[in-house]
Amino acid sequence: MTTYDERASLTDLTATVERVRSSVEGVIEGKPEVVRLSLTVLLAEGHLLIEDVPGVGKTMLAKALAKSIDCSVRRIQFTPDLLPSDITGVSIWDQQRRDFEFKPGAIFSQIVIGDEINRASPKTQSALLESLEERQVTIDGQTYELPSPFMVVATQNPVEMEGTYPLPEAQRDRFMARVSIGYPSPEAELQMLDVHGEVSPLDDLQPVAHAHEIVKLIDAVRGVHVAESVRRYAVDLVSATRTHPDLRLGASPRATLHLLRAAKASAALSGRDYALPDDVQNLAVAVLAHRLLPTAQAQLNRRTAEQVVEEILQRTPVPSGPQQHAYGGLGQSAPAYPQQPPRRL
Repeated sequence: MTTYDERASLTDLTATVERVRSSVEGVIEGKPEVVRLSLTVLLAEGHLLIEDVPGVGKTMLAKALAKSIDCSVRRIQFTPDLLPSDITGVSIWDQQRRDFEFKPGAIFSQIVIGDEINRASPKTQSALLESLEERQVTIDGQTYELPSPFMVVATQNPVEMEGTYPLPEAQRDRFMARVSIGYPSPEAELQMLDVHGEVSPLDDLQPVAHAHEIVKLIDAVRGVHVAESVRRYAVDLVSATRTHPDLRLGASPRATLHLLRAAKASAALSGRDYALPDDVQNLAVAVLAHRLLPTAQAQLNRRTAEQVVEEILQRTPVPSGPQQHAYGGLGQSAPAYPQQPPRRL
């Protein structure tokens, strides 16, 4: 049963996230769904991969999110000569102490911006694996915990592939969601010229939330209720990717866990302490598509992973009927799920 304190936390979440959202949208015009997904991943304790063509604001989105929260921020420009120790840190011999002293790398920050992550070598990319999943770094047999909250926002270009190293499946699977910003509408681009014409809005961006507030909100999201039918629905969607004829690699169990965590965060952002099938549906493409590998025949037919996920969403039965559980601390029943909830694409 949801307690009074938990309800207050969700109320605080809505107010705090609204401030952060308004702050980021003041920099990224005309992309509210992209900003919402970024906040969803943050509160779900995930990491975000921003993949799009040059010049659409990938790095600016990451910087705006980081500057809107009063926490430690580091930016890593991934290049072919970047070393793993530049990311994780290195132990240096201290002559006075006559012992090794650990010098933390750029990963020891609450929000880490990894710019053009696919330009680093596979050896350097692999330095992120432990931190992305276990939120720790092991150097010379010693394990160091990373700060909380901890989020990696990585960018990469799907074009300009010369001199790049595509992320391996194991690393892509550690990113909770992938988002493409896309080109702005003519109206948003015209507004961008007014806002960005003389000075960057990032220069005047001030923090509107503190790191300790985000930690409390993450704890509140963990308490969001997910009915068994919604959990089963998420499992059915992920399982369908493993048997689809157009895919040679389906989504992993980690993908199921990420999908549920993201759905809980999305429900909290909507002011609910219970998740609905809508929350799972609206996040399925962003959470699942980047983990899937189409078959050679599907690629010849120009079938994308996103199209396959959309097809699975249309074919998988949606839970229906009233789901009885206590929410709001009043012992009420949640609204009945419609037979076909509206999709927000």
